[in-house]
Formats: sequence, structure tokens, C-alpha cells
Amino acid sequence: MQTDFFSSELFTWVILPVLIFLARIMDVSIGTMRLIFVSKGMKYLAPVLGFFEVTIWLLAIGQIMQHLDNVMCYIAYGSGFAMGNYLGIVLEEKMSIGTVLIRVIPQKDTSQLSANLRENGFGVTEVNVEGMKGQVKMILSIINRKDIRDFIERVNSLNPKAFYTIEEVSAVKDGYLKIHRSFSPFNALSLLRRKGK
Repeated sequence: MQTDFFSSELFTWVILPVLIFLARIMDVSIGTMRLIFVSKGMKYLAPVLGFFEVTIWLLAIGQIMQHLDNVMCYIAYGSGFAMGNYLGIVLEEKMSIGTVLIRVIPQKDTSQLSANLRENGFGVTEVNVEGMKGQVKMILSIINRKDIRDFIERVNSLNPKAFYTIEEVSAVKDGYLKIHRSFSPFNALSLLRRKGK
């Protein structure tokens, strides 16, 4: 009876392709996260994700090899890969792991902006630089990626025409970073990153 179900039209053309689709979403999403963790220096978490990624992939490709004449399996495999990439990127955006360096070159006096940023927990360093129109103060700040939106909103509200750049920072030692009091799994991942360095 069980053998009849696995050889039925319903299993072959509907259930199996759906399972392959879901497996590909999982393994590609995990693979995307693994690459992000590798780039962030999380050397203990990345291998664990790699194990699950490859195991799920082997299960999916094994089913493809057993059903080479089933075009729905190919469509499910490709669709799952595409959806897994999308989901991996969305997860990475939600997690916002890591730190960035923001350089702000304002169009007007920086004192109000600097004071506001400091009052709201951001570390700020001001440097005199020579711009096209003469001397200006450039603001440098290293912040958690999850704080980018808050930081930029403050810059845009207090110095709307400011020029700014944002760069990834691979390692941070000492200095001042805004502390998040609320616990989340993503904050815990940031701590893992620092311990893994």
C-alpha cells in the first residue's frame, strides 16, 4: 500500500516536486546565511550551517536522479533555488549582522547633528577636512548595521544635503558602539561573531 502511494501520480507529479522545492529553499537560504557568517568571521557557526546545507542538497538531488523523466522536479529544483536566494537575502537584511563605518560630510555646521547623535547613543568623531568649498568638519561613526536607518534619518533631518558613505567593517576593537538592551537571536549572533574573532 505504501509503495503504491510513492509510485502514484499524485506523489510523482505534485508531492515530490513540492518537497524538492521546499528542500531547495532551505538549502539555498542556509547557504546564503553560511556565506554571510563566513564573511563576518563566525567560524564556529558557518560549518554547522554547511553540514545542514549539503545534507538537504543531497536529499533533493537524490530525488532528482531517481526521477530524471519528471520535468516537474526540474522546475521545482530551479524555482526553489531562486526562492532560496531571495529568502536568504531577506533574512540577511532582517538580521543586520556586523558593523559599518559611516562618513558624513555635512553642508552646514555639524554641532547640532553631532550632539543629537551622541545624545542617542552613537559614537561620533569629528575631523577637519578640506572640501571643494574650503574647510568642513567630517563626522565618522562606526555603528551596528541594524542602526543604519536611525542614523541616516537623523543626518537627513538635521543636515538634509549632507554627503555620506557607508562601508562594511570587518573587525572592531574597543571604541564605542550603541548597546541594544533588548535581547534577540540576531544580537546573540553578533556576540558570537565577536567571540569567534
